[in-house]
Amino acid sequence: MTSRRTFLKAALAATVVPRLSWADAGSPAYLGAAKDASGDYVLYGLDAQAQILFRAPLPARGHAAAAHPLKPEAVAFARRPGTFAVVVNCATGRITHRLDAPEGRHFMGHGLFVQNGDLLLTPENHYAEKRGILGIWDRRKNYARVGEVPTHGIGPHDVKQLSDGTLVVANGGIFTHPDIGEGRQKLNIDVMEPSLVYLSPDYALVEKHVLAPELHQNSIRHLSLAPDEQVAFAMQWEGDESETVPLLGLHRRGEAVVLAEADLGEQYAMKGYAGSVSHSGDGTEVAISSPRGGRIHRFDAGGNFLGAVVRGDVCGLAPMGDGYLGSDGFGALLAMKEDMRPLNAVPGLAWDNHLVALPELAA
Repeated sequence: MTSRRTFLKAALAATVVPRLSWADAGSPAYLGAAKDASGDYVLYGLDAQAQILFRAPLPARGHAAAAHPLKPEAVAFARRPGTFAVVVNCATGRITHRLDAPEGRHFMGHGLFVQNGDLLLTPENHYAEKRGILGIWDRRKNYARVGEVPTHGIGPHDVKQLSDGTLVVANGGIFTHPDIGEGRQKLNIDVMEPSLVYLSPDYALVEKHVLAPELHQNSIRHLSLAPDEQVAFAMQWEGDESETVPLLGLHRRGEAVVLAEADLGEQYAMKGYAGSVSHSGDGTEVAISSPRGGRIHRFDAGGNFLGAVVRGDVCGLAPMGDGYLGSDGFGALLAMKEDMRPLNAVPGLAWDNHLVALPELAA
């Protein structure tokens, strides 16, 4: 029988168990995956001035990460079509869990914590059935897989959540199979149907927006939310390389999609590829990056072109101040708006495609 003294002793011990927060990892403002000079793959934490706070080794090339809203924990996803993701304790740098996609599915490089971090959602290609799904993982059960729901499209790549719990999904429209062409061969280019989809908090379809038939090869890939919850999406053109098409879409629920593009010369310079998208820190504009074209394009909230910033192999974008934090494949981190200002450079480091902002900490 448990004595009163034993009970009180156990209760006291429970009250002093440390509850780690992002402060225990240095209060990072950003996360970014990279390959370092030794060839190792790493997840880095950056402060608000883009200085490195911590590094956590990854088992293979990373793409993007999902940051827990409260705990110093991030899920780093393998580059598409990866079948694994790892949970990193950012306070210790240790990998605590490994997530393996169920048979017949693969991850798409992105994920999202919902319900105060209790659940993790993972966009996945259900290649066995040629459809897109969101995998559901329960952090409270050591990241057990507890379900999946349809995204009402093929090739879901990115997912965000509005303040009312509504989910926004970018269905890229591209079907791939991990056993064909090293998993990256696009198998349905002629019949692609990219879409922007809204799901209710209980995963029911609310809205679905499909691009016009002449743009059916414009893959919707990455998402950004403005402070006022305008949705921006970046696209990658899989059609004729001689054509110039819009690479940025803007949307508000219940309204028509606005497609934005620069003047012809600048649009052509993007080479049909937008690698990342981000609203500025003050929410007044939005930018897309093209590592192939070596530039970022800036637009106002109405989709009017504001200008370009030229930088070789630039891709990662995140909100910073009234502008953006950018990263490139040469180890540089830059403050960007009308022009760019170097903040940090690590020789031999190659930043991967994305920077992930921790909204409550990013400045």
